[in-house]
Amino acid sequence: MPVIAADKPLHLTSHDVVNRARRALGTKRVGHTGTLDPLATGVVVLCVDDSTKLVQFMEHDTKEYLAWVSLGAGTPTLDAEGPVEAQGRWQRAEGEELQRTLQQFVGPQKQIPPQYSAIQVGGQRAYAVARAGGQLDLPARDVEIHALELLGVYHRVQDAPRTFDPQSWTPAAEGLTFPLPEPLGEYPTLLLRAHVGSGTYLRSLARDLGAALGVPAHLSGLVRTRAGRYSLRDAVSLDDLAGAPVTPDLDALDFPRIEADERLARELRQGKRPAHPQRGRAVVTLHGALVAVVDGDGEQLRVVRAWA
Repeated sequence: MPVIAADKPLHLTSHDVVNRARRALGTKRVGHTGTLDPLATGVVVLCVDDSTKLVQFMEHDTKEYLAWVSLGAGTPTLDAEGPVEAQGRWQRAEGEELQRTLQQFVGPQKQIPPQYSAIQVGGQRAYAVARAGGQLDLPARDVEIHALELLGVYHRVQDAPRTFDPQSWTPAAEGLTFPLPEPLGEYPTLLLRAHVGSGTYLRSLARDLGAALGVPAHLSGLVRTRAGRYSLRDAVSLDDLAGAPVTPDLDALDFPRIEADERLARELRQGKRPAHPQRGRAVVTLHGALVAVVDGDGEQLRVVRAWA
């Protein structure tokens, strides 16, 4: 059983999705390639049975989101779980000024993760410490935001669009309609489309964007529209997992391919480093079957993982 793109509903954790998949597919071997918070919806990519070997290669895929950022209210969780712990009035910026502020967040940068996150420091989960009333010193991490587009500015999140064209992910009269968490109040809200690298927290982006605009802020809604090569428009509901279309392991890996001969395949499976001009990560196949994922330095191939 290979790879499935599932549509995570509101209020479920990614672990809940994995448990539902285990029951629906009759196996305990299910992993996912990127956590979604309970108040977020959208694509969670599931790797089943032997395909769990692929998680290490797919969890670093880029991701795309629709994000609703409400300005004027900050929360300890940085999202709509609340409660509101800080407030401030946003002096609405002109369009060009707002665009310039958004562009400050595009590119490689340091980002401090939320206290309410699964990050471990000294064997302690940050969210467990936070829920007990404590706080960990979470170092800033290297992340990259590839693109950040403003789709609209609204007087309150209740007025912001929830229906989108699944081809362009722009607001539309018909298309896919998304539920958002219960609003914490009536706050000015930015609707953003974001393309980010692995490890980027949209909750932290909401916090930092608010700080750049001079007000507390929180993420009042989030939809993951793409994870790697998997689009939300192709994802299945949790009720349809048993009959879901699946992606073979080889097609799930978005790397260049090297078609091997018998000798090269044998050497890679033996863990050797055969000569080859490939630079960077690649998938090696033999007669269309997956042999290995390798890293090439232009002279040799080094096996990252091999398949029998």
